[in-house]
Order: sequence, then structure tokens, then C-alpha cells
Amino acid sequence: MVREIRLNAFDMNCVGHQSPGLWRHPRDRSESYKDLDYWVNLAKTLERGKFDGLFIADVLGVYDVLNGNVNAALKHSAQVPVNDPLQLIPTMAHLTENLGFGLTASLSFEHPYTFARRISTLDHLTKGRVGWNIVTSYLNSGALNVGQAGQLRHDNRYDVAEEYLEVCYKLWEGSWEDAAVVRDRETGVFTNPGKVHPIAHKGEHFNVPGIHLSEPSPQRTPVLYQAGASSRGKDFAGAHAECIFVAAPSKAVLKRYVSNVREAAEKAGRNPREILAFNLQTVILGETDAEAKRKFDDYRKYVSYEGALTLISGWTGIDFGQFSPDEVLRHRYTNAVQSAVETFTTIDPSKEWTVREMADWVGIGGFGPIFVGSPQTVADLLQEWVEDTDVDGFNLAYAVTPETFEDAVNLLVPELQKRGVYKTEYRKGTLREKLFGHGPRLAVPHPGASYRDLGRTGERLAVGQN
Repeated sequence: MVREIRLNAFDMNCVGHQSPGLWRHPRDRSESYKDLDYWVNLAKTLERGKFDGLFIADVLGVYDVLNGNVNAALKHSAQVPVNDPLQLIPTMAHLTENLGFGLTASLSFEHPYTFARRISTLDHLTKGRVGWNIVTSYLNSGALNVGQAGQLRHDNRYDVAEEYLEVCYKLWEGSWEDAAVVRDRETGVFTNPGKVHPIAHKGEHFNVPGIHLSEPSPQRTPVLYQAGASSRGKDFAGAHAECIFVAAPSKAVLKRYVSNVREAAEKAGRNPREILAFNLQTVILGETDAEAKRKFDDYRKYVSYEGALTLISGWTGIDFGQFSPDEVLRHRYTNAVQSAVETFTTIDPSKEWTVREMADWVGIGGFGPIFVGSPQTVADLLQEWVEDTDVDGFNLAYAVTPETFEDAVNLLVPELQKRGVYKTEYRKGTLREKLFGHGPRLAVPHPGASYRDLGRTGERLAVGQN
């Protein structure tokens, strides 16, 4: 059976995203991130290429670990300045018909009561084409600037996340019954009060006694993405995620990660095949391998070494400014992104990575691998990774934008379609329907579905009950 390859574009409402320094390239337009025209044109390009979605990263905080200050981040635009991603989506959705939108939003910095309303609003405005990339955040600067004493310990953040999702599920799935909104002009009743229920949540971290403020949106709960790759993160993803996002630099690391999450899903009583896995990938394309190689060599001239160290330091929580470029990386525990520390020490146990080699690796596209070549060469590699790792698709980062995405649409997609491994038309319906082929709602036995009749019965549905 031919397995369909899925593609998302990976971008951020900032300059350069994961290719520090390449904003200087004469064909790069990432400094136009402030202009809606950039985002609308990108969305239309991606929809022309039948991409599943535009996955928008975000951080609330600054990369101030390198040398203990924010100077390098500002100098090299290492994800600062950065604007709010949510406000981009309604306009892009209005001017497209099928493209999905993955919103990254941290549950560490906003109360679930207000967040649930923002997502319901977005789901209404996009006609059900929104997903939520659930993150717990890793930048201590973000915690400090919203008045917290500091970032919670890594695993404690996931304890909060479990309850955060419980509150959201109750609001999205349980507070309003399907028939609550009647819009009866004759009687003057818009909503039947008897079918709207307070969630009466009283927990360790949140108290939310009342009703959800929004009427049910097309999906109610957005498609749930999760990118945590630590042991705790994989257990969380197995329980809750519908799509997982990983930045594995090798097939061995990716295969192990996908397998672990599918095992965690099965342990949680879910169908492991109903989780879609996407790996971070950057593709540099040309009509021929030689042309692609020339393009890649050209891009490399613009990579910022210090900008790359700024990102690595923020991701790992380790100040790489204290090391010489030729010093070898040693594994250590941090309170930031644990998987980022583990990445280099697990790619090849026999290899010792220097700081300079790490910076070279992440300088274009971040932690994920780079495929350079003709459409045929890159398509071969993508198919090989799908077959060897059980991954479902790829989040494509850019080297130069929108050129990287335009090349993927114009060169790579037709080659994948010719091979019968990429869709030629979108499915109808919401993002969840397009991705999974069933209804717009969370499917039993997903834990969120168990709150569906909470308001009516006062209890969660048993797993497997309709």
C-alpha cells in the first residue's frame, strides 16, 4: 500500500526563524513578517501545493542565555523581534479554502479560561481549520516577564499541562450541548439555558467554576499538536496529541521517537496509527543536483555563527559562549528543552560534536536534517525516511523565504504526486476531517472526548462510550 506523505510549512512571525543570518540573503523576504501581504501570499502558495498546513512557531521570551544577555539575539534577529502568531491566521484563512493553521501557544503564560475562548473564536473564523501546538515553554525570560518567579521544573510543567487540558476539554467539549444554540426568532430565545453547563472545575492549579463563553465551534477542540520529545513529553503526547512534531536529525533518532510515542498512545488506550508524526526537515531544491548544491553553498555564506549559538543556548539552557568553537559537547541536564541536549549526543554515539559543528548543523533549518538535490533526489530521501522511520510527513523549515517554500511547491510536490505518494486534492471539511478522514470532533477514546457530556451528566463518559 502506498503511504501518503504529508507536508506542513514551518514558519514564525519573526525574521529568519531557524536560519540565523539568512535574512541578509538578497532573495530573502522574512523581514516582511510585519506585512499581511507576505503571509497571504505564502498561504496561497502553500494551498496551491496542497500543503496540509502552515505550522507557526512562537516563543514568549528572548534568547538571553548566550553570554547571559539578549545582545546576540537582537543583533542577529534570533527570533526577536517576534510578533503574535494568532493574529495572522484569520486573514490567511479568509483568503484560502483548505489550508490548515497550526498555532503555537504556551499554556504556561495564559489562563485556560481566556485561552479556550481565543481558540474557539479562531476555530469559528477559520471554519474549523485550526490546530493548537501545545507547548509548556522553555525560556526563563518569558516566565519572569509575566510576573512568575521563574520557569517551573521541566516535568512539573507537564503536570500543569495535564490539568490545563482538562479545563480546556471541559470548556470546549462539555459546557455547551450540541443543541444549546436554538436561534428561535419566534420565541426570542437564542440559547437554551438548560443546555449550557458550568464546568465546576476545582483543581490544584486552576479553579474555573463557570461556563464556556463561546458557542460550540466547528471542531470544538482544535487539532492537537505536541512537540515535546523528552520522556515526559512523549508520554504526554501519547495521551493527548493527534499530531506530533519532532526535530530528529537522523533516522535512528526519529524511528525511536515515533515508536515511543505510538507505544505511549497504545498504553493510554488510543489507536497509535491515529497519531500523525511530522519531522522537521529543510529541503534545498534545484532542477538538478548540481543546481541545488550551488544554491545550498550560496545560502551557507550567510549563516550567522553567533546567531546559531544564540538559538542553541536558548534551546538547551547552556551558555555556549563559555566554550571555544572546538570544544566537545558533553551531555548535561538542563531545565530547558531536554531533547535538544540529547539530540547531538545520540545521533552517533561514536562521534564527538564540537560547538562549531553544532552551530554549522543548526545554521540552516535548526535541528532537523537538510536534503539538497533535484526533485527526484529529495523525493527519494523523503520516501526512504517514511519507510524506515514510520514518520507520516515533514514540517519544512526555510533557508530563504518564500523561495524555499516556492521551490517545494513548484518542484517537489509535482514529483511526489507523480509517484502517487502525495494528494492531488484536499478532503472536504475541517482540518481534523482533512487529516484523518472522519468527523470534525475528537474521536473516542481520546481523553478529551470523555468530557463530551460532562455538563449533562456531571460525570465523564467511560472510554468507548458514544
